[in-house]
Amino acid sequence: MTYQPAQPAKYNSVSAGGASDVKTFVAAALLPFSAGLLVLVGALLIGVFGGILGVVAAVFGAVWWRSLNDKKFFPRDIAKGPMIGLSVATAVLLLLVVLMV
Repeated sequence: MTYQPAQPAKYNSVSAGGASDVKTFVAAALLPFSAGLLVLVGALLIGVFGGILGVVAAVFGAVWWRSLNDKKFFPRDIAKGPMIGLSVATAVLLLLVVLMV
């Protein structure tokens, strides 16, 4: 029987840390949620045409998010500014939907 010592744990080069992983998870949850809210706001305001305009707005929102993060949707470390902007925009959209329904 041969004995092989345990290999030392390697550093995870993909992650920039635990807080970065949480921010990326929150961004991954908020992006499609806010896109859906944009479509819902458009549909509630105008109807089917508003829903289509909401889809266009969601695409522009995704392009905006990507431009803020150096041409990546989910970079290793998301800066505070874009994360706060996404959170505030989502909160405003959610408040608008709640007030409209």
